[in-house]
Amino acid sequence: MRKLKIGITCYPSLGGSGVVATELGILLAERGHEVHFITSGRPFRLYMDQPNITVHEVEVGHYAVFKFTPYDIALANKISEVIIDEQLDVLHAHYAVPHAVCAALAKDMAESDIAVVTTLHGTDVTVLGHDPTLRGTVKYGINKSDLTTAVSDSLKQDTYDLIKPAKEIRTVYNFVDDRQYRPVDAHHMKAALGIPEEDKILIHVSNFRKVKRIEDVIRSFAIVNREIPSKLLLVGEGPEMADVHALATEIGVGTEVLFLGKRDDLPDLFSICDLNLLLSEKEAFGLVLIEAMACGVPCVGSDIGGIPEVITDGENGFIRPLGDIEGFAEAALAVLKNPELASRFSKDAIRSVRERFSAEEIVKQYESLYFEALGEKPV
Repeated sequence: MRKLKIGITCYPSLGGSGVVATELGILLAERGHEVHFITSGRPFRLYMDQPNITVHEVEVGHYAVFKFTPYDIALANKISEVIIDEQLDVLHAHYAVPHAVCAALAKDMAESDIAVVTTLHGTDVTVLGHDPTLRGTVKYGINKSDLTTAVSDSLKQDTYDLIKPAKEIRTVYNFVDDRQYRPVDAHHMKAALGIPEEDKILIHVSNFRKVKRIEDVIRSFAIVNREIPSKLLLVGEGPEMADVHALATEIGVGTEVLFLGKRDDLPDLFSICDLNLLLSEKEAFGLVLIEAMACGVPCVGSDIGGIPEVITDGENGFIRPLGDIEGFAEAALAVLKNPELASRFSKDAIRSVRERFSAEEIVKQYESLYFEALGEKPV
């Protein structure tokens, strides 16, 4: 197979799209491709200098004539420079707005025939797609791409319904690297967190925005906690943090909820947990689901977006209607009170990740798409 020079533009901060883009770049580099990240900062999961990877940071000037700093123009200019200087074959844009639009502009600026592949992650469609002032921009980014993918069938259908692009969209699921995400012996973690040995542990990981419905997580946990000794780990940071603290105290589980902030040791945390909760009102895929499942943690989720494409109800977890707090708690207790069911769900969670969301398989799908966009066959 010919080794490619691949540019990747993404958000470098915490979030599913940035995680997937970074992990994809790392794995492509391991397969011998030359990878160039073009971002506003070093991707947060790119921990060290790695072979075949270069980071090109976008520098944004400040000019009195502009009310707001023109990041999009600066990004397009930097992409065009990298296309020319590095002779890129493919540019992979994560998010239609602004990245696919900037990619289209950069391609014209560089007067290049570079192949542009865009991946839709959710917000660019489910939020921006509802804004009439941006819908046409999202459509433009998709139509100017050589190939476009979505991270779930649900998101693909939402894109057709809302944006009505002229181009076909392919589903390529998110993935998890099972070299990182796997069950590990993290018994020490339970003691370090001061959790009694007999307590069951539930976990929720997110960026603590309203769409994650963390209030539902807290209220569902409170019902569980009345039935069995348990703790809830909340991992991450975000705008809802203060309200979540207040609610946990108000309904009497303030001492049973542990706020852990951002963590780099998710495999260790997942490995001491009995159940993962993702009760969002919008979720194009839910990367945290497969991260937890790869570590053997069953999941309970809401019946929206891509969540039911990851959780198979009654096989590796449970799906319940959005906002059904009693139903979420009942499903959680069904797992936590039945060791045999919990063990079966745990094994099926690991199996389903390996069969459907393995890094090796998904990276090969992206490689094939890159060559297709170039009009070549991988050899």
